[in-house]
This record gives sequence, C-alpha cells and structure tokens, in this order.
Amino acid sequence: MDMSRGKVEIRKGGSDDIPAILGMLDSAVVWLNERGITDQWGTEPWSAKPRAVQRVHDVVAEGTPWIAEIDGVPAGTLSLTPAPGPEVAPADEPELYVRLLATDIRYHGRGVGSALLAHAVEETRRQGVSLLRVDCFAGSEGRLVDYYVRHGFTPTETFTVGEWKGQVLALRV
Repeated sequence: MDMSRGKVEIRKGGSDDIPAILGMLDSAVVWLNERGITDQWGTEPWSAKPRAVQRVHDVVAEGTPWIAEIDGVPAGTLSLTPAPGPEVAPADEPELYVRLLATDIRYHGRGVGSALLAHAVEETRRQGVSLLRVDCFAGSEGRLVDYYVRHGFTPTETFTVGEWKGQVLALRV
C-alpha cells in the first residue's frame, strides 16, 4: 500500500477555517445521529444554531485551531485554548484545553482524531505546559470517555449542563 496517499497532515488553522470547522462539526452530528446518538450534540447542524456558531468563533479567537488534512482536504479539527469553556473550572496551573474535536464523516476510522490528539500532546509539551485537559459527553455508555482514556487521559471531575452529562479528563505531558 502506498503510505504517502491518505497520510494525515496537521496544520495551524485560523478564522478562515471556521466554515470548514463548522462543516466538520455538522458532519459529526450526522455520524452520531446515524448511530442513534442524539443526546451528545443533538440533531440540528452546528451551522444552523447561532449560539453554536458563536461558540466556534469564540473558541477559535481564544485559542489555536488545528486542521487535520488528508490529501489536502480538511478531515478533522481541534482547537487548543488556554482554559476550558464556561462549564468547567480552569485548572490551578497553566494548561491547554482540547476543544471542538471532530472528524469529518468521510474520514472516520482513518486515525484523524488520534493524530490530532497526539499533536495536541506535542504542542502542549512544546509550549512548556505540563497539563492537557479535555471534556466530553459522558453518556452513550461512556464510549467517548473510553476513547480519551485509550489516548492516555485520566477521568477527573464530572459536570452537567441541564440534562447533558460531561466528563473532564486530564493528561500529564
């Protein structure tokens, strides 16, 4: 197999990438809904919800978006911010926080999320920060929590936003 084709390349993003980021988040909603998971991100596309669109703009403005590409096509994204969103208390030490991790539906199972998380660890280390945290949906039998645990994160505290149950996880780098 030719390994040069289809390799995940990660580049720094910016505000110009917001439409692509929203597209990947919309695609993730479709993927989740096709699997009967509607309580994680709902059933409506992110791009159709003004508050969600504003959240993407805010996260991109306060941190650094990273775009994973396969053959030059955006395949996944995450943003690293210096603090969590408003639902989670900041750490009592410098940290980087993984926000808006999503893979385009066309690239599921290609290691895009794993490549982005590995990049987040490298970037945290490069910045001289020793704590990388993320939060995620704790429902659906904890499948997403397990995903992060497989990537080296340890569950810490839980939180709720209305009916939505979240889990915070941490990784020392």
